[in-house]
Amino acid sequence: MPQTVIENPVINSPYTEPDKHFRFSDEGITNEIISGRRVSSYFIPIPQPKQKTKQLTITESEWVGDRIEENTFINQIRDRVKIWRDNNWPGTTEVTRKLLRYWTSSEREKPLFFCQIEALETAIYLTEVAEKQGDSWILEQLKSANNEVNPGLWRIAFKMATGTGKTVVMAMILTWQTLNKIQNPRDSRFSDTFLIVTPGITIRDRLRVLYPNDVDNYYRQRDLVPPDMLERLGQARIHITNFHTFQLRETVSVSKLTKTILSKGENGIFTETPDQMVRRVCRSFGNKKNIIILNDEAHHCYRPKPRDPSEKLTGEENAIAKKQEDEARTWLSGIEAIAAKIGVRNVFDVSATPFFLKGSGYREGSLFPWVVSDFSLIDAIESGIVKVPRVPVSDNSMSGNEPTYRDLWYRIRDNLPKKGRKTEAISGEPKLPPELEGAIHSLYSNYEQYFKLWEQDTIGRENGRTPPVFIVVCNNTNVSKLVFDYISGWERDIDGQKVVAAGNLPLFANDNGNGRWLSRPNTILVDSEQIESGTAMSAEFKRAASREIEEFRNELRERFPGRDVSTIDDTEILREVMNTVGKPGKLGEHIRCVVSVSMLTEGWDAQTVTHILGIRAFGTQLLCEQVVGRALRRQSYSVGDDGLFPPEYAEVYGVPFSFIPCSGSTKIPRAPTPTTRVRALEERIECEISFPRLAGYRYDIGSEQLSASFTKASQFALSTADIPTQTENAPIIGESSIHTLDDLKRHRPNEVAFQLAKRVYEQKFPDKKIEDQPWLFPQVLSITKQWLSECLYCKDNTFIQLLLLVGPADNAAEKIYHAIVKGNTSNPCVLPVMMSYDSIGSTRYVDFDTSKPIWPTSPQKCHISHVAADTTSWEQKMAQVLEEMDEVVHYVKNQSLGFTIPYTINGQEHQYNPDFIARIDDSHGPDDLLSLIVEVSGQQRLDKDVKVSTARELWIPAVNNHGGFGRWGFIEVTDPWDAAHAIRGYILSERNNS
Repeated sequence: MPQTVIENPVINSPYTEPDKHFRFSDEGITNEIISGRRVSSYFIPIPQPKQKTKQLTITESEWVGDRIEENTFINQIRDRVKIWRDNNWPGTTEVTRKLLRYWTSSEREKPLFFCQIEALETAIYLTEVAEKQGDSWILEQLKSANNEVNPGLWRIAFKMATGTGKTVVMAMILTWQTLNKIQNPRDSRFSDTFLIVTPGITIRDRLRVLYPNDVDNYYRQRDLVPPDMLERLGQARIHITNFHTFQLRETVSVSKLTKTILSKGENGIFTETPDQMVRRVCRSFGNKKNIIILNDEAHHCYRPKPRDPSEKLTGEENAIAKKQEDEARTWLSGIEAIAAKIGVRNVFDVSATPFFLKGSGYREGSLFPWVVSDFSLIDAIESGIVKVPRVPVSDNSMSGNEPTYRDLWYRIRDNLPKKGRKTEAISGEPKLPPELEGAIHSLYSNYEQYFKLWEQDTIGRENGRTPPVFIVVCNNTNVSKLVFDYISGWERDIDGQKVVAAGNLPLFANDNGNGRWLSRPNTILVDSEQIESGTAMSAEFKRAASREIEEFRNELRERFPGRDVSTIDDTEILREVMNTVGKPGKLGEHIRCVVSVSMLTEGWDAQTVTHILGIRAFGTQLLCEQVVGRALRRQSYSVGDDGLFPPEYAEVYGVPFSFIPCSGSTKIPRAPTPTTRVRALEERIECEISFPRLAGYRYDIGSEQLSASFTKASQFALSTADIPTQTENAPIIGESSIHTLDDLKRHRPNEVAFQLAKRVYEQKFPDKKIEDQPWLFPQVLSITKQWLSECLYCKDNTFIQLLLLVGPADNAAEKIYHAIVKGNTSNPCVLPVMMSYDSIGSTRYVDFDTSKPIWPTSPQKCHISHVAADTTSWEQKMAQVLEEMDEVVHYVKNQSLGFTIPYTINGQEHQYNPDFIARIDDSHGPDDLLSLIVEVSGQQRLDKDVKVSTARELWIPAVNNHGGFGRWGFIEVTDPWDAAHAIRGYILSERNNS
């Protein structure tokens, strides 16, 4: 049947729950869009036919009903979480509710993907809510699944496609768990101690962003923690390791003969015990118990079971299965040893492919039964979060069942060198099978178009955009060396001298065109398996890549003249090069092609990968997705005018992978959205602007004798509309139960008054300690009792003890405090409540990329290189006005600056981001400049009115009353083309009023 072609596969926003999807039929995907979210399901591998000319493919005839199985358990959990979400997350702790509001706020400058929010919501629901909501059946089913596969462990897994932000989810889990544990140390549901386990060193190193003290930590970079809670996160104990550290090491270094003599045939006397291994791995935890483990790419971690005798594996498949089995056993056994020694509260798994592998003893490709949420690759594609992988769908040969460059391996495998690390090294002129040679040149010709677009992107290159990257995944060392030489060049003897023969792909060539090697290679050869495990590089591979390794060693010497690079081994150098491909200013920034031995299945996530060539067997869609995943990360995260991400593509040969055939596969590639790096420039440090960072406001009540003035605004009602006091829980069949809040009624009213007064005093009088001024608290207590008597109204089925709950108590404390302020002075002095960390912000920390319109700033006026605009004109005009005004000494656009004004609307706390800060010379002299907040307003809205009034009536007076931040003012400009007149009018008005 004809191939279905979809013009644009992106149909959902990445920031909201998907509400439409492409329909699948028995023949495959269609271009028909269905309303509603796609149900979670997965494809069950069917045994391949026994022809040697065919590998696993998904053709029209294979899309049949029994290949797709719904994940019923996941879909049921998803439905329950959605109902809970739509009801504003009842039943959580106050800390959790605050985090959920913060993560989902529409005012976020850096919004989180829906799939990231949903993963956390699912974890929170199962931990804090499910049992209360009558969903203990979910926990029972998980318990049963774990008892069968992970006895003694409580594991839940989140399935998230590569590129959807699993690291962010791990940071959110750490935040949620740590802050709750610190708030309630006795709550056994939470922990502040975490072991993060990875499948290799690459991911281990990349996850340093999960350390709160790391300079690039995600908590700040992705704005995951409310400012007033960030300091507490530093109390978490976190250790990141790769699972290889779970292997039991030798305790002494002796020869093999000595071992044989001294061991007397006993095994393990020179090897660590599991307890010793745990002490070594978890040394940094001290005496902490019941930790939480996060497994990244957790499809490596399970206990294999005996294989079905009917499952036949080839010699190569059997070797792969044995290796995977050993790795999985090492990983899981390590966790079990930790659980036995110090206790493991929860194990959270995150993986794009949490499936059992071939040879594991379980049905190949079946989902781990402890997976609780799913955001699949096709969901990610339809939401635009990842690139769309494009594979050949037709050609003008069709000599087999599939296009030649899709069904590649079984056409070329008999004509390639066998084995790998232990066979004779490849030398001489590289000769490839015709089909492989054709595939390389065909894919390379498309790469040239991408490269040309990169060359034409002058602004992007000036801002650090690195070239597109082409990766080749080979099955063994000899094949990789053969392909590497063919692509990049090889040495031959001419009259006894070594001369470099040119590579066949000019953009990837490592020769200079004159028979010599380039000092900086365009193509590198890596053995990803050895690099990931941290084992020493084999002699064979070191010989194959010796020249490139030495050149990178020389480059390190040039970049870091005082550094002793002789102490850095070859593996570390090559790992650094590979890990920094696509990263400006790093060792791997200029690399255009990576030829890899082994799989490169996870951890290597350069955003600039645009082309993949697979030269190996792919037995399952799982392996296909793992390899294709290396090219899925987007380069631009700027939404279009329709609120959606424009599609980006990755071109793939030799990996029989199929989800969405796209019409773009035959078109010239589209240039990536141009981006500009907006940053503080060191040479403009004289233009630096600093500012106070406030968490809130308080009033200075100078009187030693407190009184209160109660008004209509002081009244407060408790209602079951806000807090249900009786809940009926009912199973599908059986007896119902009634849950109440009667335990609160045991507290006496005087205790309620005392706790409420204590809250008022501690929150609103933070500079007045009870022991220093013991006469104040009794007055607050007396006023609180008066308020309870005169202003509190308990509606049906409510009672005064509900004020022991955090939400009602905070609202009541606010009303009592305002009555005290009103009763003690007609003109109270408002003061700032500073952030508990980084209370002073600065322009010096601004550094981000944007695809928005930009305005290059004046070096004499602005510390930041550009103004990034949300519109096509008004921000640019405002910047122009500020630069042209003599009164303006310095200015900055408030983007990624961290400058916010806290305000409250409808009882909810929010953060307001004004547009500009300008430092004004208003005739007070250069040492006493006015810091003027400039807000450019359009149509008036309620929230804008509240923001502006808060800035004028609270923020500005509070900061000026503090006296330590200079003079501040606020102006609202309605027309940027008349802004100079408005600002000068403000300056004149302030001068006349002073």
